[in-house]
Amino acid sequence: MQFFIYIIFLISIYIIAIIPFWFLYQFSNLLAFLFYYVFQYRKKVTLTNLRSSFPEKSDKEIKRIAKRTYVNLTDILVESIKGFTISDKEIKKRFKINNPELLNQYYYQGKSIIGVAAHYGNWEWGAIAGSLQIKNKAIAFYKPLTNKYIDRFLKKIRAENGTLLKSIYKTSATFKKYKNQSCIYILVADQSPSSLKKAYWVNFLNQDTACLHGPEKHARNNNYPLLFLKIQRVKRGYYELTAEKLIEKPTETNEGQITEIYMHKLEEIIKENPENWLWSHKRWKRKRNSPNR
Repeated sequence: MQFFIYIIFLISIYIIAIIPFWFLYQFSNLLAFLFYYVFQYRKKVTLTNLRSSFPEKSDKEIKRIAKRTYVNLTDILVESIKGFTISDKEIKKRFKINNPELLNQYYYQGKSIIGVAAHYGNWEWGAIAGSLQIKNKAIAFYKPLTNKYIDRFLKKIRAENGTLLKSIYKTSATFKKYKNQSCIYILVADQSPSSLKKAYWVNFLNQDTACLHGPEKHARNNNYPLLFLKIQRVKRGYYELTAEKLIEKPTETNEGQITEIYMHKLEEIIKENPENWLWSHKRWKRKRNSPNR
């Protein structure tokens, strides 16, 4: 069954490869309509998250944002598949890093850095375009897929683009392995933690929120500067990434401070364009007094 799904996956890639972008976005519009109105994919989760995060907004405003976030979701879906066959020239035109010199300065100094991102804008294209515009070795952490064929394909394609995909279950080992190289370690850190034992708690979007401990842990253990990778959609199918310094010397921070700074920066960006975040994620499923600790 896994191999059959893999074949279907490959067929979809080559079909989308020949579809022009203008038609691709019409298809995305149709998918968004189906996801929101027909299949109602995580619609209750999306609306609940939005209402809890923006209690000051009217129900009309909440539904307007929700509809737009489904277009964002389906755009990322079709763009990600398109990304497997997009040319280097095209991806650099559609995903621009505004200040590569900020990242490259660490490369010239022989230093590694940690880049924290989020499920905001097209983070998938960032994994393709980033290594084409900066000098640092790009290492992105991800959760391995259950389909071993697709998982192997993703790692191979990303490696060809210049980005190494490493399992989140081997994060510490990866930092140790590449400690003598100038790398940017990319962590998408806005998910809900699977366990609360090591989670940091932050007031985020009007809610008590459990946060992953990984970025803070590895920044402090290695004393690597931490930068926020801000991705914004300029217009449909075009993105810009701006790197912003968050913490230069992590070992000089207090426990939990790095996580709080990251989450507050993410909150600020989400409030600018809330439809660009992945609201269908069950972000607040963990409660402080939950038995799962």
